[in-house]
Amino acid sequence: MSGEQLIREIGRSGVKASAVGLGTWAIGGWMWGGTDEAQSIAAIQASLDAGVTLIDTAPAYGLGRSEEIVGKALTGRRDKAVIATKCGLVWHTQKGKHFFDQDGKPVHRYLGRDSIIHEVQESLRRLGTDHIDLYITHWQDATTPVEETMLALEELKAAGKIRAIGASNVDKAELQQYVQTGSLDAIQERFSMIDRKIEADLLPLTVQNGISTLSYSSLALGLLSGTIGPDRIFAGDDQRKGNPRFSVANRQKAKAFSDAIRPIAERHAASIAQVVIAWTLSQPGVTFSLCGARNPAQALDNARAGTLRLSADDLSAIDAALAAKLANMDG
Repeated sequence: MSGEQLIREIGRSGVKASAVGLGTWAIGGWMWGGTDEAQSIAAIQASLDAGVTLIDTAPAYGLGRSEEIVGKALTGRRDKAVIATKCGLVWHTQKGKHFFDQDGKPVHRYLGRDSIIHEVQESLRRLGTDHIDLYITHWQDATTPVEETMLALEELKAAGKIRAIGASNVDKAELQQYVQTGSLDAIQERFSMIDRKIEADLLPLTVQNGISTLSYSSLALGLLSGTIGPDRIFAGDDQRKGNPRFSVANRQKAKAFSDAIRPIAERHAASIAQVVIAWTLSQPGVTFSLCGARNPAQALDNARAGTLRLSADDLSAIDAALAAKLANMDG
């Protein structure tokens, strides 16, 4: 393992951040079996200490809980972080369309101007800051024109409340609408070794338009981390419980893949997870990799991936192992 943290620009915004980012969905607790605030704060601070500047959160992660924890962790250290948070999943109004219930509250998809203006103020308050570096529409709202959403975001940017604009969970048509109606800096999408759909439909558009891509679930909810074996039991509200992707057969395939790339990891004095993250950042069009961590040890393991430089031979060997061990993974 060698090198400094890989730093990249978010679109054409002028905002630069570490290519490895800390994802804080799990820190919110919801669908992850609860949260430990002290450990979560320690994980965020350990990430910063290791050179990870990009911290990704959202109001929907625990109905504001994740943002509040991020805000506490960044007290006195705000200038060290590039904060990405989101809008569009709301519980203060029932406009838009119902999406899910969380803690007994109905959450709707809504990206109207009135809601975005309200949401940004709530996020700024929870995060304890006067600006958000990257503001992302979390899920898309079929009841609001993209033009209205982008006008609101451009208004917030002009006011200095946000520095860059992103969209998440978009299809090709929605991405084209964003490109046509405003200055989009980034998309945030599921992408991993076993989730590669965006290579065909979204990444060509982002590359053409100078838009960054933030990959989430780079480790496929931990399946590719090299630490979840066939005997692992998932309990409580852990979303992996009963998930077909985490069948015993799939976990056996993941273990076989980990074993196949272990020599590469050992040659770089790296973990399997670090190799997987570094591979992700080597894919054309993928700019950032968001990796979850719930304690300092996990945070530091992820951070070290930003210093790992894989060779062309490494990447070819990893691709061969992918084809041989992870093909036809169900779920």
